[in-house]
Amino acid sequence: MPMKNQTTVTEFIFLGLPSDPQMQIFLFSVFLVIYLITLSGNIVIMLVIRADSHLHTPMYFFLFNLSFLDICYSSVTVPNVLRKLLAEHNTISVNGCIAQIFFILLSACAECFILSAMAYDRYAAICDPLRYMEKMSKGICVLLVSGAWTTGFFYALLNTVFTLKLHFCGSNQIHHFSCELPPLLQLACTDTLTTQVLVLTSAVIFASSSFLLTLISYIHIISTIQRIRSAEGRHKAFSTCSSHLIVVGLFYLTGFLQYTKPSSVSSVVLDEIFSVQYRVLTPMLNPIIYSLKNKEVKTALRKMLGKLKFVR
Repeated sequence: MPMKNQTTVTEFIFLGLPSDPQMQIFLFSVFLVIYLITLSGNIVIMLVIRADSHLHTPMYFFLFNLSFLDICYSSVTVPNVLRKLLAEHNTISVNGCIAQIFFILLSACAECFILSAMAYDRYAAICDPLRYMEKMSKGICVLLVSGAWTTGFFYALLNTVFTLKLHFCGSNQIHHFSCELPPLLQLACTDTLTTQVLVLTSAVIFASSSFLLTLISYIHIISTIQRIRSAEGRHKAFSTCSSHLIVVGLFYLTGFLQYTKPSSVSSVVLDEIFSVQYRVLTPMLNPIIYSLKNKEVKTALRKMLGKLKFVR
């Protein structure tokens, strides 16, 4: 129970952003450029997929949803950071902070399972091509994407509903540039053991299940590719999933390093670097990776640019 003489906290102050005006301007410019590239890159991917009938396949249906998720994931964090860099006070209300955490968790969890669905799609295409259209019918694709969003929603709700019941009456300083659940729990005056156990358990269950689904798919994919006799055939099969493999590697590796690093190397700066990587840089890099590594996307992009020039 909170003490009667303690003042209830109504807003939090972010200490992860610099106070130096010149550094604020520099970071504002960097984050703005990254955000604009993220928006334009993912929007272009979505427009190309919608415009080209050759890309109306399960793989690009998932890529369309991944691009939309990357826009959501980045938009939850970056616009707030930009606003805070220009504002005199880096504050956010308690409810606003919890709402930001909810949408971050929703986007992150949904992206995990979209990546798993994309891995399953590549498994069906490479390991069982004759039954590909049966396994990846339109109904199944919609079901997989809906399942990813639904799972993300319940994961985010599960981790934030108990946070709403916490009482904050001590320090209101968050050593970060955005709201994170672990630092927020440390500021609570009430007992957070149950919430911490719930957060850890749900993170392990949801993250490990998504990772295992992706891993199992790629074990079968690699095994099938190794059985292909011609080098050209192996290269062609691997090229269809290389972009996705790079994106999965970036997404999981960053999260793994952040949450498994030894306490001896743990620091606020390091935590912020990892958060910038998977919240800001990864959504920007995904469309670039798919544009550079995927011939079909590059061909469709050239066609769309050619049509725009013709119209002009």
